[in-house]
Amino acid sequence: MDRRHFLQVAGSTLATAIVAAPMIITSRKAVAANNLTVISWGGNYHQGVEDALAKPFEKEFGIHVTLVDTPDLAKVKAQVMTNNVQWDVFDAPGSMASTGSKNGYWEPLDPALFNGSDLIAPVGKDAVPFYSWTGGICWDAKKYPDGKHPQTFADYFDFKRFPGQRTLRNRAFETLEIALLADGVAPDKLYPLDVDRAFRALNRIKPHIANWVEQTPQTVTLVETGQVDFSYTYSTRVKAAQEVKQPIDFSFKQTLTGLSYLVVLKNAPNRQNAIKFLQFALRPDRQAALMNHLGNTPASKSARPMMDPAVQKWLSDPANKMNAVINDAWWADHYDELTLRFKEWALG
Repeated sequence: MDRRHFLQVAGSTLATAIVAAPMIITSRKAVAANNLTVISWGGNYHQGVEDALAKPFEKEFGIHVTLVDTPDLAKVKAQVMTNNVQWDVFDAPGSMASTGSKNGYWEPLDPALFNGSDLIAPVGKDAVPFYSWTGGICWDAKKYPDGKHPQTFADYFDFKRFPGQRTLRNRAFETLEIALLADGVAPDKLYPLDVDRAFRALNRIKPHIANWVEQTPQTVTLVETGQVDFSYTYSTRVKAAQEVKQPIDFSFKQTLTGLSYLVVLKNAPNRQNAIKFLQFALRPDRQAALMNHLGNTPASKSARPMMDPAVQKWLSDPANKMNAVINDAWWADHYDELTLRFKEWALG
């Protein structure tokens, strides 16, 4: 090929590439416009979100939802700080939501987009309430009949009356509250948390913890498989176990309750789809469908009457004075430092 012919071919190829480039970019935008990534939780929770939210959302709006298990605030921080955001919606327990808000990890939300009068808690500047959850103690009812298992957090820390291996979550929030309740702090006097006292109480239980649970489904499966005797878990997980005929029981004598929120990551790649998903997830019909599956208290007041009456027994009793409620505002100011301290303590 002579020089002139080469330049003609090269020029033609370059021109073709320039013309084609906008078509490629447009195609990618079109693909992105029909996708959404939601960070949620595993096990039966994942199935509930898929059936009650993800699939109906895709059917109604034509937007494909990818569910990824186990929200992790450290990964959120890494994505936001490096401006490499890959997630859109984050299903956050209150302490994570409030900490992320303080650190600027979430997109601002317009309260006018949501029916605030129908919600059990106010819409925040960057978070909407999703539901109220209930944590407590579970056991194998065949192995441990009445009187042979702990029912309160003080019982859970009583290794003489109730010997056996236990679990706790591998994180500071919830775990510090449990330790203080077990140590005799009144539920309405928990905050501000006496952190040093909590760690002293945890020192007592540490030798009896067989598993510091990362993945929520393990809180029940470890009991089902006999790897631990008792576990800190959630009423929703025990409800799911009983529905498949597992002999797992749950104590409502003392529980730890809190709000979970939905947030949108800062600079989320599918921000508009994410906000649309939040609106969809708070619709009373969707709330009722999801909470019928999970057994949590819906954020939508209108959803509760729509729920199956049989599910109502899994909702925590707010009148029980032994129950404690997570203080998200307190955790917003202490989450990072106590997460680090807890991780170092757990490894020590």
